Amino acid sequence: MTADAELTEDTFTRADFQKSAQFITGRTRHRPKVGLILGSGLAAVADRVSQADVIPYHEIPNFPVSTVPGHTGELVIGNLDGQALVVMRGRSHYYEGYSIQRVTLPVRVMRELGVETLIVTNAAGGVNVDYQAGDLMLITDHVNLVGMAGLNPLRGANDETLGPRFPDLTDAYDPGLREMARESAREQHLSLREGVYIMLAGPSYESGADVRFLRMIGADAVGMSTVPEVIVARHGNMRVLGLSLISNSLGMGHEKVTHEQVLDAGRSAIPKMAQVIDGVLRRL
Repeated sequence: MTADAELTEDTFTRADFQKSAQFITGRTRHRPKVGLILGSGLAAVADRVSQADVIPYHEIPNFPVSTVPGHTGELVIGNLDGQALVVMRGRSHYYEGYSIQRVTLPVRVMRELGVETLIVTNAAGGVNVDYQAGDLMLITDHVNLVGMAGLNPLRGANDETLGPRFPDLTDAYDPGLREMARESAREQHLSLREGVYIMLAGPSYESGADVRFLRMIGADAVGMSTVPEVIVARHGNMRVLGLSLISNSLGMGHEKVTHEQVLDAGRSAIPKMAQVIDGVLRRL
């Protein structure tokens, strides 16, 4: 990427999304109605998809390619718990140098494929002092701190065929899907936290003062993804369910954290995350 390219925003049209979707349709026999985005350390959840067609991101027109360890970078399209779904085994992030429009392009493409329900997962730091590493958190709402600073994926001309100019984000995380997640967790005797997720741009982790500020404004968990994807999904009238793995506790002591710790926590929590997702898919 040249310096000039870095200063130029990506502009995509529906034709770009359709081109990507047509490429994917030509590589799979499945017609997914559910999309699943897997965060850091959670890629193995996709191993359970049956009759899978796998497409590397770098082969798909316009798709961003993840450069972060723990984000494999491929679509897995098949069946799970009776649902046809498309799974993103890893995502791209704004901090990798992509525009926020390109980061969210895969969600637009999912919508063109016919996806109506999006499940987003992530690894997040526990801002809430009661949270421990390994906890699962059902996202009830988010704070779009990055978007408040101007990095909103809907910036620019609006295509009314994609969604309204001013989409409402009340109940951005679908109440019905949240109740399905609660029922699934109870059925599996799993503890499920509930809270507010806040996105920072990254890639540096939060300072102690950052954490105190985030806690003060109502955040329970913090990460570097998810919120732009949710905004675009809701712009396209998709139902959204959000789940965070608390990979490390940013409690009052605020211990140091590494990306390796985040990945390890994700891998250890895969069975719990998969059980909750399975229960939701069975209830759809």
